[in-house]
Amino acid sequence: MKRIVVTGALMLLAACGKGDAPAPQPAASAAAQVPVKGPEIRIVALGDSLFAGYGLRPQQAYPVRLAAALRGRGLNVTMVNAGVSGDTTADGLARLKFTLDGQPRQPDLVLVCLGGNDMLRALPASETRSNMNAILAELERRKVPTLVMGMLAAPNLGPDYAKAFNPVFPAAAKAHHAVLVPFFLSAVIDHPELRQADHIHPTDKGVEALVAATVDQVAGALPRG
Repeated sequence: MKRIVVTGALMLLAACGKGDAPAPQPAASAAAQVPVKGPEIRIVALGDSLFAGYGLRPQQAYPVRLAAALRGRGLNVTMVNAGVSGDTTADGLARLKFTLDGQPRQPDLVLVCLGGNDMLRALPASETRSNMNAILAELERRKVPTLVMGMLAAPNLGPDYAKAFNPVFPAAAKAHHAVLVPFFLSAVIDHPELRQADHIHPTDKGVEALVAATVDQVAGALPRG
């Protein structure tokens, strides 16, 4: 298992940016000059600070850079960045229907990146499991293709917590027929130069690494035709 560097800043992450969730807005694409084809592909990125782009400019956030990479492949992607710093799985579940119902049409794909703040607050893994299953069940009910960004527990929480927490994401994805990225931060966790001073959030270069590591799976999760 890849190890997570744990410092006092981890607990700051759990509390950062809390407040009323803004209505998500479509993210701009840096690859607008690249010719695209086909109908619009609408992707909603539901997540926490790892999607919101904590410590970065808005155009450097993962969903924005991911949209640019997909458009660079000729896909007519519109990305809605619904990342809110500090959100837990409970917060994500609470605003899921609002986020989906606020779209002009049903998304073609929803990316889910939640659970990191549950872990940092040492919330019971059973709560994370229940919330993740509820989120994915609602997306499955609406027949929205979904990709889950998995998380792993920090070592300082102990093996018992890791044993309960780590299987939450693969089990929920399997149960609700979602695509899984086993550990979203895998591309940066062993590279401190790709993480900010809090040892958690990716730098601009770190976001590039995350996009490069996941763009194939995201593209593969898009509905055909």
